[in-house]
Amino acid sequence: MIFYLGTHMPHWLGILDVPLFVSHRRLAGRRTLPVARGPWALDSGGFSELSMFGQWRTSPTQYVAAVQRYADEIGQLAWAAPQDHMCEPIMLAKTGKTVGEHQRLTVENYVRLRSMAPQLPFVPVLQGWRLDDYRRCADAYARAGIDLTAEPTVGIGSVCRRQATGEIDAIVSTLAADGLRLHGFGVKTKGLAAYAPSLTSADSMAWSVDGRRTAGCAHGRPALNEANCRSFALAWRERVLATVAAPSQPALFTMAVAA
Repeated sequence: MIFYLGTHMPHWLGILDVPLFVSHRRLAGRRTLPVARGPWALDSGGFSELSMFGQWRTSPTQYVAAVQRYADEIGQLAWAAPQDHMCEPIMLAKTGKTVGEHQRLTVENYVRLRSMAPQLPFVPVLQGWRLDDYRRCADAYARAGIDLTAEPTVGIGSVCRRQATGEIDAIVSTLAADGLRLHGFGVKTKGLAAYAPSLTSADSMAWSVDGRRTAGCAHGRPALNEANCRSFALAWRERVLATVAAPSQPALFTMAVAA
């Protein structure tokens, strides 16, 4: 399993060689981009965009152009999330649409991005709320000609804010048993402890939240807390890996050495 360290500071791409997870919203509009030292994955920034506007204002054409630039200039892009639609109740209230409509828009967007730029590593994302929702979403991909079991990575959305529940454990383990290689978005430590064996990869930026609760910086930086500290983030990552990778599961995560 690959664990992507989430970061809101894109310049870390040029400093660290651990797998990183960076949002399009943090990269868009930058005149110069870092050259990646290690593999990384791109978050489309969908939760922020839908939260602010209730719809996608970034067009597929704009997004494809941006991802192509990141692939060319940053390099080592493992995969990019599509412009999906989350299915949390708060997001449905923002858009005024149903779970089924969000699933349709998610599948249609992936198909469109892949047809526009087959050279780019866009990954399909399953959206839903209950297990049957996710299976209906998988069926919609199949009707669109997408065999999810053949995909190297399939994101599972709308779980990060309720991941420490038995329901999410059942959803993830069931979908993995269906033959899907799943990526968990924004997975916290409790979620990893519950269903990490069912994931191919995961990302988390929970270290920054922890850092905001830590007064001062213990790593020689004049800062009020550790929320932006690279050393704090790397130490947090190592603790997470050590906690989840129990002795009986020595290969649970793919480890990478920090620069």
